[in-house]
Amino acid sequence: MKIVGFAGSNSSTSINKKLVTYVTSLFANVEVEILDLNDYELPLFGVDLEKEIGQPELAAQFLQKMNSADLLVVSLAENNGNYSVAFKNIFDWASRQEKNVFQGKDMLLMSTSPGGRGGATVLEIAKNSFPRYGANILATFSLPKFYENFNVDENLISNPELQKEIQQIVTKISK
Repeated sequence: MKIVGFAGSNSSTSINKKLVTYVTSLFANVEVEILDLNDYELPLFGVDLEKEIGQPELAAQFLQKMNSADLLVVSLAENNGNYSVAFKNIFDWASRQEKNVFQGKDMLLMSTSPGGRGGATVLEIAKNSFPRYGANILATFSLPKFYENFNVDENLISNPELQKEIQQIVTKISK
């Protein structure tokens, strides 16, 4: 099985990327590729710009990565109660080439934040909208209070209840 994971963030210190990297490591006997949205940086999407420059190759490459996966593991950053502009931009460009951006792939959808809600708002938005773009969401997971519940030095979830929850999700998906 091939897992393609990414964080919906372009931060070089993304806590969502830390979460994706950790969770994908819990799967046994898989090939994992972690994408960095900085590798898909494009000008802000607009229909006038699209008419001018056409459909960017980077968006096609992002779609190819989605297509190469058996499972997508995505953790979204929440910016002002919604997607980060870095994710929304590549998503918008890609959706102009292929409406089903996630191409019917199974997905583990996650979010984390320093706050107590763990990105719950963006997680709910994505949970409701991603299926319209080809995501088959198998499970969702939110990690609240990232810096209290994740040991950055050891790169693992330090909260036993949350660790048990994500391990159960991984075990269920792996069957």
